[in-house]
Amino acid sequence: MTLADPKTFVSSAVKPADFDSFWSETLAATESVPLNPSLKLDEMRSTPDIEVFEATYDSYQGVRIAGWYARPRAPKERLPGLVFVPGYVSEPKLPNDLALRGYAAFSAAPRGKLRSNSVFNPGYPGLLTHNINDFENYGYRGFYMDAVRAFDFLASLDEVDESRIGVQGGSQGGALTLLLASLRPNMVKAASAGAPYLCSMMDSASLTRSYPYEEINDYLRLHPDDEPAARKTLDYYDIHNFVDRITCPIIVNIGLRDDVCPPETGYAVFSNIGSQDKRLYEYENCGHDSGAGVGHTAILNQFMDSHLKPSAVGGAQ
Repeated sequence: MTLADPKTFVSSAVKPADFDSFWSETLAATESVPLNPSLKLDEMRSTPDIEVFEATYDSYQGVRIAGWYARPRAPKERLPGLVFVPGYVSEPKLPNDLALRGYAAFSAAPRGKLRSNSVFNPGYPGLLTHNINDFENYGYRGFYMDAVRAFDFLASLDEVDESRIGVQGGSQGGALTLLLASLRPNMVKAASAGAPYLCSMMDSASLTRSYPYEEINDYLRLHPDDEPAARKTLDYYDIHNFVDRITCPIIVNIGLRDDVCPPETGYAVFSNIGSQDKRLYEYENCGHDSGAGVGHTAILNQFMDSHLKPSAVGGAQ
């Protein structure tokens, strides 16, 4: 249930005093793990124009993470890179469409996702409340780092131009896009976040009764005494508290009828983004698709192409 004017919403998320040091230490622990990247050609999913690979790398606490990597065949020059980060329930997409547009494209599968779930697999629902009463061991700590390492993986490839890497995703992917633009501010060239999730999380649990946020309400109904600890944990992970670090050009799109990620929280996180080159697209009659069905995909593609300068292959437009 949204406010009469969602633009008036004020987030209750509070940035902990040690927020920056907590994430600096987490990044340092992640980066101390050798990336150990590997690529295995998948002939069945490749085409005459693009090559598709099963990709793996090591992440926070040494967990092995998988993903799909696709690139144009025999590129004549270094390619722009594009990281695609997944939604909460969805499995990572095959990024063939992005490769056809001329990108070296990596579709990440953070821990718990298909082929990355042998060590950590809280399920869906499950991830949002996994160790929610323990901020140091909350499920999203490693999950967030897996997304950061996905960016590092793509940037490490010889055929990728490090100065032209973008990030995009919707819902949880929108949150992870904002996270990457925040934690790799000097490397992300452009970012597009649709219907961003994990923003003003405790507020979202009261603004909607839809899952995944209803997981928080379910948990607190059974464990009401854990509410202070849960709020403390979520403040460390709330994307609202990261985005003032963003410096790259960025677009955000929201649906004003979204009952999954309330538009109030979209307005709030957008206002907190630090970049001077940012634009919000509001779609009045759209829900969680946040405009994808009424033309926003074309806007997203044009935005990315204008900043990253790919060359389409195989007759792709």
